[in-house]
Amino acid sequence: MAEPLFHMVCVPAALADAEAWASELLQDGDLALLPDASGLDGIDAIAHALGQRTIAVVRTEPDDERQDETVITHAGALPLVWLGPDFSPRVRAWARDRGPMTLLVEVDGALPDAERRRIDRFVGLLGRQAE
Repeated sequence: MAEPLFHMVCVPAALADAEAWASELLQDGDLALLPDASGLDGIDAIAHALGQRTIAVVRTEPDDERQDETVITHAGALPLVWLGPDFSPRVRAWARDRGPMTLLVEVDGALPDAERRRIDRFVGLLGRQAE
């Protein structure tokens, strides 16, 4: 794959039952997983479901604020799709004010179809801008 159009960061549970959708979506982006209660088993299951021999993992931090900063640093200069159970006011302000487009998706567990469609529209817009 050439340079990705976007980064996507989420816990493995967010992609449960959405592996085919994620595989297609990530043809233009890259995925980094945040460890959750499922541990390495959850990460491994998503890697297998996506047909990936390797997969990026965002390191864990001792508190939420530092975890947010690690994801922010990972985003770099690329647009970001960030799935999480909630976002701090600081993360929301950062997402609103940064140059590259950012989509924050509040989800605790599997990603609902409505949110998948929202992400598809966001990534489609990124693709049209890149043309």
